[in-house]
Amino acid sequence: MSRINTNVTSLIAQRVLQRNNSQVSTSLERLSTGLRINRGSDNPAGLIASENLRAEKAGLTQAIDNAQRASNLIGTAEGGLSEVSALLTEIQSLANQAANTGGLSSDEIAANQLQVDSILSTINRIAQSTSFEGKKLLNGNYDYTTDTPTNAANVRVNAARIPDGGTVAVAIDVTTSAQTAHVGKVGVAADNITIEVAGNQGSEQLTFATGTTAAQMQTAINAVKTATGVSASLSATDLRMDSVAFGSDQFVSVKVISGTWATVGGTGGKDYGLDAVVKVNGATAAVKGMEVSFRNSNLDVEFSLTAASNVTNGTGTFTITGGGATFALGSKVTETDKAAIGMASVSTSSLGDSTNGYLATLGTGGANSLSSTNLVTSQRIIDKAIKQVANLRGRLGAFQRFAIGSTVNSLGVALENASAAESAIRDTDFASETAALTRSQILSQAATTVLAQANATPQNALALLRG
Repeated sequence: MSRINTNVTSLIAQRVLQRNNSQVSTSLERLSTGLRINRGSDNPAGLIASENLRAEKAGLTQAIDNAQRASNLIGTAEGGLSEVSALLTEIQSLANQAANTGGLSSDEIAANQLQVDSILSTINRIAQSTSFEGKKLLNGNYDYTTDTPTNAANVRVNAARIPDGGTVAVAIDVTTSAQTAHVGKVGVAADNITIEVAGNQGSEQLTFATGTTAAQMQTAINAVKTATGVSASLSATDLRMDSVAFGSDQFVSVKVISGTWATVGGTGGKDYGLDAVVKVNGATAAVKGMEVSFRNSNLDVEFSLTAASNVTNGTGTFTITGGGATFALGSKVTETDKAAIGMASVSTSSLGDSTNGYLATLGTGGANSLSSTNLVTSQRIIDKAIKQVANLRGRLGAFQRFAIGSTVNSLGVALENASAAESAIRDTDFASETAALTRSQILSQAATTVLAQANATPQNALALLRG
C-alpha cells in the first residue's frame, strides 16, 4: 500500500490497542475494588440480581439483630418472673403454716403476716421495676387490651397477631354447655341411714335418722361442701347433689354404708360432669369445664364462660384492640414475619382471678389474710397465682427457644446462602482476573509495538520520491 493520507494498518492497531487498554483498566478496577460489577454496564442482569440479594442480606442481618434484641428482652422478663415465683412459693409456706392454728400462737401468725406483707410489696416492686431500655415488662405494659367482653370472664390474651391499625375480633360459640356431676334423692329418709358423699375435694360420712327431711339433708351436705366438693340444692322434696365445679374431671359419688338410700341419676350412685364444647372464630377450642383455651398461629387466648354463655347455642364476643410485644423476625416487614406475645401484669392486684380473689387480699386487713378464716380461699388464690406465673414463664421460654432461637438459626443459614449468591454474582475472582490482566497487558504491549510499526509504514513512500 502506498497511500499516506489514510493509514488503515495504524487505525487497526489503534483500535486493538484501545480495546486492550480498556481490558487492562477493567481488570485493574476489578482487582482494586474486589467487585466484578462496578456499574450497571458491567453486567445489567447481574447488577439487578445482586442488588436484590444485597437488600435481602440487609433485611436478614437486621432480623437477626431484632431476634437477639427480643431474646434479651424476654430474658430480662424471665429474671423478674423467676424471683416472683420464688416469692410465691414462700407465701405458700407461710399460709400453710398459718393454717396450723393448734400449734401456732397469734404472735407467730402476726409475724407470718408481716412476712406476707413484705413479700407482696416486693412482688409489686419487681412488677414495676423490671424493665428493658426504659420499658416496663411486668406491669402490664405489654399486656393486650380488649373491649368489655360479652358473656366471657377472666379473659387473658397470651398472643395475637394484630394487623397494623386494626383489631382482632373473637367470637365465642357454645355448642354444648358444661355440666356438673350430679346425683339426686327423692323424699325423706325411710330409716336410719349412713352414706358416704364423695367429690373431687374428698369424702365424708353422714348419718340421717328416720324421717330426716330433704331440707335437713341439704343443710348437712352443704356443711361439709368444702371438704367434699359437693353441694346440695333442693326443689320441693327433691334433693340434688352437684359437684362444685364443672367438667368431665368432676364427680359426685353417694355410697350407702347402712340403711336404704335410692339415688336418681348417674350410674351406681356416681356421676361425672361434662366439659363445654366451644368454638372460637369457628374453630374448636380446648375446654376444661367452663375454662376455654384457644390457640392457633394468629391467636392464643384463655377465658371462662359465664352463666349466660354456658348454655347450648350460647354466644359471646370480645375484641382485642391492641397491646402485646411485637417483634419483626423476617427479612421484610410483613404480617407473616411478625411474632407477638403478651406479658400480663404480675402485680398482686392482677395475680389470681375474679372467682376466688386476688393476691393482694392476702395482705393485712385483706379478706384472705393469714388471720382470717378464709385460708382455704387463700390457698386457692396462691395456687392460681403460682400457676399464672409458671404459665407466663413457660410461654416466654417457649417463645425464646422456638420462635426466636429457631428463627435466628434459620435466618443465619439464609444469610449465608444469600451472601454466597451475591458474592458469586458480584465479587471478583482474583485467580481468573489476574490471568485476564496478564493477558491484556501482553496484548496491549504487543499492540503498542505493532502500532509503532504501522505508523512507520507510510515512510516507505519517501523511497519512491527519492527514486
